[in-house]
Amino acid sequence: QLQLVESGGGLVQPGESLRLSCKVSGFSLDYAYIYWFRQAPGKEREGVSCMSPGGLIRNYGDSVKGRFTISRDRAKNTVYLQMNSLKAEDTANYYCAFTFTGDDSCGFYHIMKAWGKGTLVTVSS
Repeated sequence: QLQLVESGGGLVQPGESLRLSCKVSGFSLDYAYIYWFRQAPGKEREGVSCMSPGGLIRNYGDSVKGRFTISRDRAKNTVYLQMNSLKAEDTANYYCAFTFTGDDSCGFYHIMKAWGKGTLVTVSS
């Protein structure tokens, strides 16, 4: 059973940091392109970050470049999204997802095979 479970969301103030986790099961991170997406109320879903199966390629959306970092712990089957210098516009539900059929661009246009249920991040003073 393919499963992704996000955690780590919460309420933080602007400028603070938060780390999201995505625990996966039923597949290996060694063969999957793992993604983070987000969706704010009333807005379209946005690609946040992607990591290739080998971990060598990491892609970020323009709005988070330089502030967010994707990483993984293979032993724990977990992918992380470290979010620094958070802004009010980062407020959204954050979802992790994966596909086996990505490419070296780690583009956000690929169709995902499975999704997590999301974790809410609220940035507000």
